[in-house]
Amino acid sequence: MDKIGLIRKPIERELSEFKMLFDTALTSTAPILGDVLGYIRKRNGKMMRPMLVLLMAKLYGEINSATLHSALSLELLHTASLVHDDVVDKSDKRRGQASVNALYDNRVSVLVGDYMLATSLRHAAYTKEIELVDLVARLGQNLSEGEIVQLANTSNTYFSEEIYFDVIRKKTAALFTASAESGALSVKASADDVDKAALFGEMIGIAFQIKDDIFDYFENEALGKPTGNDMLEGKLTLPALYVLNHQADEATRELALRIRSLKASQEEIASFVSYVKREGGIEYADKVMHDYRDKALGLLPAQTDESLRAALTAYVDYVVDRTK
Repeated sequence: MDKIGLIRKPIERELSEFKMLFDTALTSTAPILGDVLGYIRKRNGKMMRPMLVLLMAKLYGEINSATLHSALSLELLHTASLVHDDVVDKSDKRRGQASVNALYDNRVSVLVGDYMLATSLRHAAYTKEIELVDLVARLGQNLSEGEIVQLANTSNTYFSEEIYFDVIRKKTAALFTASAESGALSVKASADDVDKAALFGEMIGIAFQIKDDIFDYFENEALGKPTGNDMLEGKLTLPALYVLNHQADEATRELALRIRSLKASQEEIASFVSYVKREGGIEYADKVMHDYRDKALGLLPAQTDESLRAALTAYVDYVVDRTK
């Protein structure tokens, strides 16, 4: 059985229930809105975050209505943030497929994203748990704050790993943190277990983003973006930051600043990518990613149902071993 099969095994029935709920939430008879929601619904991915909600709920109790609605609320918020991000980043591709703003326009994309945000809050309310509503609201704040911090970082003249990890914790990792935490909260786990669940999600989320950053150094049509795509948007991620702080000469640092300010040519970016790979940036990022993987696995309770432990281990391993 592959990793995704192992992950789904303990939650097959509940995952089917979630998908039915998800499809219903992304359905509308309104002109244009129904078409856009249908397009988004058809291209949804492996549902990694909802699966984490369900797995963590099952780890600490029994999956219930609050679990399913919190999973849906978070997935809708996540999907809305991607629609808005593509507008902010002027991206015409999302995982190898046309983005919503490429097919329609920015006005439609922003409004559809807003609609999904409102729907997300409705499903948070359906949990009837104020802690879960608060969690979703805080996640929305973190995602926006992380995006703003990342935008502000393009004007920095220093190369800080601390800021890089701060952005990750407020963006990608925040989604995994909230997913794991909400799963535990939905089954009324103890405060200590909720804290452990949140930390487990954070470790996974950081590893997930580092993996995405490593992808940017290699051609991959399945990802729908060329090598150095992050740098075309002025983003310098962990492999580059390591090299800039440990190996780079002044000329390379000046080039990195030009990349940040969107003044570097594609040829210069390609040269910088090769330099980072040659100087050990990928190996460093890979080591850090696996450190977070090990920290996540170390947080799992010693006494756990075998199929659930296998599923959670497969989940963590999938994050670091995936090819897209």
